[in-house]
Amino acid sequence: MRRVLPGLALCLLLAGLAFLLSRLPWMQAHGLSALTLAIVIGMVAGHTVYRPLAAAADPGVQFTRQTLLRLGIVLYGLKLTVQDIGHMGLAGVLADALVVVSTLGLGAWLGTRWLRLDRELALLIGAGSAICGAAAVMAAAPVVKARSEQVAPAIATVVVFGTLSMLLYPVLYHWNQQVALIPGGPHGFGLYTGATIHEVAQVVVAGRAMGAEAADAAVMAKMVRVMMLAPCLLSLGVWLARRGRGTTFRDRGASGEGVAVPWFAFAFIGVVLLNSRWALPAAVAADVSDLDTLLLAMAMAALGLGTQVRAVMQSGPRPLWLATLLFIWLVVGGAAIMWVTTKLFG
Repeated sequence: MRRVLPGLALCLLLAGLAFLLSRLPWMQAHGLSALTLAIVIGMVAGHTVYRPLAAAADPGVQFTRQTLLRLGIVLYGLKLTVQDIGHMGLAGVLADALVVVSTLGLGAWLGTRWLRLDRELALLIGAGSAICGAAAVMAAAPVVKARSEQVAPAIATVVVFGTLSMLLYPVLYHWNQQVALIPGGPHGFGLYTGATIHEVAQVVVAGRAMGAEAADAAVMAKMVRVMMLAPCLLSLGVWLARRGRGTTFRDRGASGEGVAVPWFAFAFIGVVLLNSRWALPAAVAADVSDLDTLLLAMAMAALGLGTQVRAVMQSGPRPLWLATLLFIWLVVGGAAIMWVTTKLFG
């Protein structure tokens, strides 16, 4: 606890500043929520005042970015019910699966064949873009036996483009209301958002900027996508093992760590099931909602502190090119996948 307190306090301070700024009339008029501001403030602090504090604060920042983020996502399940999951429909689940498989495959092919990246780095960037951002990168690292110098740029690229997505999608949402390119209204665009934005927290932020209906659909689509992490890693491990590289799902990687199973995604579903059966009293639900928002704001601030643009630049242009191409695919190709699946199965 002594090790994590400095970082926790820093993230709480930045989240509190984000809450204060979000109450300003100009911020409210432009739809800048506390969560959006938290990651921006975190990024500014990460490139300025955080550097001399990093040694003492980093354990707490890592704890906030990982454990508190997952707790915040689990608590978000108290806002949803089984009926909300059912509203995803076959089209939403199929779109999730197609986005994950196509992005992972495209990342491996473009990275190794066209950009001449190491296979490990290409797979890490592909996994982070396809499934759940930095968490997927960390989970895939022992499977592909990636080196630490390959993990850092992979995390940096997916966080940078995930943050860009978080800011871009609310703009695309308002544009889509005029042209209706992605069918289904707020619900349909929410499914598209959850199926294509990198990080869970970024999906929450983008969804809330669009409204409650879009936010609920986005979170459900994202959590279904997160639960695809385990089977994707299993398939990846088997494929690499057959080629004489990497490790199987049950093995341990070069770092000695086992493959990370996204248990928080299953805990999220469990909370949704409980909420569907026994709803909390209104006063308690409001308090839990406030706590959930605070935890997510702290996690976004921690994510911003760890977003180092120089890590992307130092790795050279090719990882950045791959992340850029996958970002374009998620936005454009993901929209095409959502349109087709909705028309066929919606």
